[in-house]
Amino acid sequence: MELLNVTGLVKIYSGRKVVDDVAFGVNEAEIVGLLGKNGAGKTTSFKVTIGMIPADAGRVIFESEDVSRLPMYQRARRGMGYLSQEPSVFQRLSVEDNLLAILEMMDLTRTEREAVAAELMRDFGLAHLARQHARTLSGGERRRLELARALVTRPSLILLDEPF
Repeated sequence: MELLNVTGLVKIYSGRKVVDDVAFGVNEAEIVGLLGKNGAGKTTSFKVTIGMIPADAGRVIFESEDVSRLPMYQRARRGMGYLSQEPSVFQRLSVEDNLLAILEMMDLTRTEREAVAAELMRDFGLAHLARQHARTLSGGERRRLELARALVTRPSLILLDEPF
């Protein structure tokens, strides 16, 4: 089953096409990579796909639904996840609160949210850092927290932008 189908993606900044007619698809249980040199538009293609920035043209079909005009949070609620190449944790929140902040948007009880956060912290070797502020984490610990945050909503698709 096709999870994601992106066609005709165009993004223009200051009259310059930085993404020009990009198309790609992702099937269920498939890993797909976007390859290209620096400045080729890979990150911009991802940001348009997830709704972080608007496309100038193109369509994004996710799980057979046209989500092209939906905001990022609605795409996320439908199961589209994203891991940015830039640091993306809340620096002043604890490791646990970084996960709970995202879980607040889900239809879960407080107990369920805390259980999901505890499970992810355990899975990513962060449980002993639960109360530590994110700004004090090492680079590797921070990246593990970012990965846990990307998985916290249990997405059916994750776009990983330079994950390692």
